[in-house]
This record gives sequence, C-alpha cells and structure tokens, in this order.
Amino acid sequence: MKLQSRQVNGNGFSYPVELHEDLNGLKEKLASLKDVSKFFIITNRQIAGIYEKYLFAELKSLSIPFHIIYVKPGEKNKHIDRLKKVYHELVKEDADRKAVIVAFGGGVIGDFAGFVASTYQRGIRFVQVPTTLLACVDSSVGGKVAVNLDLGKNMVGAFFQPEFVYAPLFALSTLPRREWSCGLAEIVKHAFLEGGELLNRLESTSRKDFHSGAEVLRYCIDESVRFKSSVVEQDEREGGLRAILNLGHTTGHAIESVTKYAKYSHGEAVSMGLMTALLLSKSVLGFSETNIERAVKMMKALELPLKINEKINEIIEHMDHDKKKEGSTLKFVLLEDFGKPKFGVSVGRDKILEVLKFQKGWDLLGR
Repeated sequence: MKLQSRQVNGNGFSYPVELHEDLNGLKEKLASLKDVSKFFIITNRQIAGIYEKYLFAELKSLSIPFHIIYVKPGEKNKHIDRLKKVYHELVKEDADRKAVIVAFGGGVIGDFAGFVASTYQRGIRFVQVPTTLLACVDSSVGGKVAVNLDLGKNMVGAFFQPEFVYAPLFALSTLPRREWSCGLAEIVKHAFLEGGELLNRLESTSRKDFHSGAEVLRYCIDESVRFKSSVVEQDEREGGLRAILNLGHTTGHAIESVTKYAKYSHGEAVSMGLMTALLLSKSVLGFSETNIERAVKMMKALELPLKINEKINEIIEHMDHDKKKEGSTLKFVLLEDFGKPKFGVSVGRDKILEVLKFQKGWDLLGR
C-alpha cells in the first residue's frame, strides 16, 4: 500500500518519490514504464537473501523478462574498478537501449547502479528501490550518481534522474545499527540546513523513537524528501544552492577515504563531519555556542558519533582531493544559524587544523 508520495520536478524531469508499506505494487510501477525490453536488477546477495522471495513474486508476474546482476556490498566496492564486470554482463545478456536498470538496495547500490545506467550505451533508464534509511531520505533523490577512486569518494559521476523512486518501508525493520546511523545523520543534516519544524521535532526525539514509532519515521522521511526536492528543483547540477547539501561531507568523505571505507559507515563519517562544520561555523561565521549545545544534545540522543579519532594530518591530506577544493583553499558549507547555510566558504588549513584538533580532544561527556 502506498503511504505517501512527493513529486520531484526540475528542468526537463519530473518523477515521484513514493513510500510504500512493502513491495506489493512494485510490479504495477514497473509495468507503467513504456517500451521496456528487459529489466536488470542490480543488488547484492545479502540484500537479495532477505527480500528475494518478495522481489521475485513481483517480477515473475511481469510479462517483461528480467536478469539479476550481483555486486559486492560496501562503500569500498562502489569503485570504478567494479564497473567493467557489470558492463560486460549487460552486453552478454543483450541489454539494449530500451533496457531498464533497477537499483535495489541502499545508497551504495543506488549510486553505483545509477552510474552504470547513466553511462551504458550513453544512458538507459533506471529506477530506485531504496532499502535503507539513508537511501530513502537522501541518495535516491536528486539524481547524483557516482563511483569512487582510490584517492577520493564520488570523484567520477553524473547527474542522472531516475524514472521513479519506490521505497518499501518494511525493509527498514531489518537494518543493522550502523545503517540507521547513516540515515539519521542525513536527516540531521537536513534539519540543520532548514531549521524550523524538522529541527524542533528531532530535538524531542531519541533513537529508540525511530525504532518504535512508524509515525516519526514517516514524518522525517517525508520532510527530508520535501526539503531535498525543493533544493534540487532550484539547482539540479550543483551550480549554486545545491551545494548546501554537502554540509558535513568535506570532513566526512575525508574520514571515509583515510579509513579506506572500512572503519565507519557513511553516516558515521558524515555525523563527525557535521560537528566539524558546526565548530568551523562558530569560529568563522559566529554560529552560537547555544546552537552547538543544542546540536550535541540532539545528536547524542540519536546516538551519532561526534568525536574524531583519526590522525588529523591524514584527514587534511585527503581533504586536498575534495571536489570542492579551489587551488590551495578548501571550500566548506557552514551555518550562520540553523536554517541559514552558506556554501563556498573559504577556510584556511590552519583554521581546519585547529578545529579538528579541538574536536579530537573534545570532552563531549562534560558538555
């Protein structure tokens, strides 16, 4: 059953982001696509093992053939080196320009499968079926698809919009703890950027509330999709406003890269990066100490990591490979206040070093 739907509109594209109870109804959504030769589901065996019987029940009742391509799980496998095998399998299975790719999984699958779709035969259609909170609230919306290089995350990518997003809420009940952190960090990011009711709601919400109450979960997903959609509609290709969605990601991506995508989930790294951004905002833009206290209290209630444990010099070295770097200056998204972001703020290495050292030695328990 469809629970809610929001439309993402932009220059030359429009598609729905739908939240459903389960996979019942996916068949009808796929059948609504015109002139399809074959569906190619890109997923991993771990996800398929959980949802295979539900997915197959929907796909087998379609009159259109389908083929499943398995990729290895994890951020470290969203790598440019993994593309060749998938391209070859598409060719072997006679994927033509009327083929449709179905990204079935979390943010890694969505990014990787979307990039495959954007490049295979100069672009074929794809749809997103997100199975994690992160993918529901962020990565499945907006059309940013990419793969990683050894020296940086998402360094090779494209803007490529899906035909639709079909999010089955029941999939979230199977998520491990770290996957919840991924989604919660992105919801917090949206709350910091917009302020207002979403921020107020999160301040009175703990992590256990997300697990025990469907209402707060649906509310936060819907508000995050609404906020991100409003940004994407104004700036699809990150020529300006969309850059605010990188709040926390400059440090977060560097931490992921330093640890070879093996120590932290994406959300854990972004959570630490959000705190770096807030501390820089205080130092550079006068973001208030009261707001720092509010953020720490809220993020601790959601059980998100705030302190940095890695070597500071290594983090800064990996920041030097960030896409937002201009010459020798690093550009950050910072906040003047909650709901008042500024993008493209130049911050010198000395200031970054100072803040990261403070964050690493910060006595959070005493705050």
